[in-house]
Amino acid sequence: MIEVSDTTSLDLFRLDGKLALVTGGSGFYGTPISRALAQAGAKVIIASRNRDNCEARAAVFREEGLDCIAEQFDMGDPASITGLRDRIESEHGVLDILVNNALQRSPTHYDEATPEQWAAALQANITGIHLCTCAFSAGMRKRGSGNIINIASIYGVVAPNFQIYEGLDFASPPDYPFHKGGLIAYTRYCASLFGPDGVRVNCLSPGGYYSGQAEVFVNRYNARVPLGRMADDDDIAGPVVFLASEASRYITGANILVDGGLTIR
Repeated sequence: MIEVSDTTSLDLFRLDGKLALVTGGSGFYGTPISRALAQAGAKVIIASRNRDNCEARAAVFREEGLDCIAEQFDMGDPASITGLRDRIESEHGVLDILVNNALQRSPTHYDEATPEQWAAALQANITGIHLCTCAFSAGMRKRGSGNIINIASIYGVVAPNFQIYEGLDFASPPDYPFHKGGLIAYTRYCASLFGPDGVRVNCLSPGGYYSGQAEVFVNRYNARVPLGRMADDDDIAGPVVFLASEASRYITGANILVDGGLTIR
């Protein structure tokens, strides 16, 4: 006789009782990610270098009836990462969900970044993510459960089309694909290593996200996307909740492209 579960398909997406940390949680991606995880039932800790921004964002979410608090840390400072881990575990317990979303940006044009700027971005975006993952995965692995979601980019998979940036004062910086491509590979490494301990590690690679860019850029970009538009908040939020929830419990080491089909052609 087949045993029928009382759990519905929608129940699988709930995060009630879960504790989540979103690094860079008050930024473009961090805001919809933090809100979505909290709407699904998680207690969400929003953290970045700017505590005031995180607290302002958390206050808005609390007014919406969501369980959110703010923290401060610097992804480029190893002591700051372990300090955040110690505070969270002392006050709230071991994380269920870690979203590695924080990003330190460098100058956008190919030859503009100084060696110091390049090194600072590398420290935060590569070394910092590794140290953050090490710090928070230890408790997850010891407990035997946990979920890590890394926010990468389609530019970790394909090269930018520089025609869409022609005549504009911004472009994709050269260190960005280094960091995001490496993060995709690092996701697979950690998924293989942590899997036997019950910890899943997945990656989300968004395409262009609309944030008020110049109309000429938006039109050029949209012309290359099969769905004909840039990503919005819901396009980021939905896949993150999926990866954070039991709805994806047999998925690890994946890189989900959220790009409207841009990378298929």
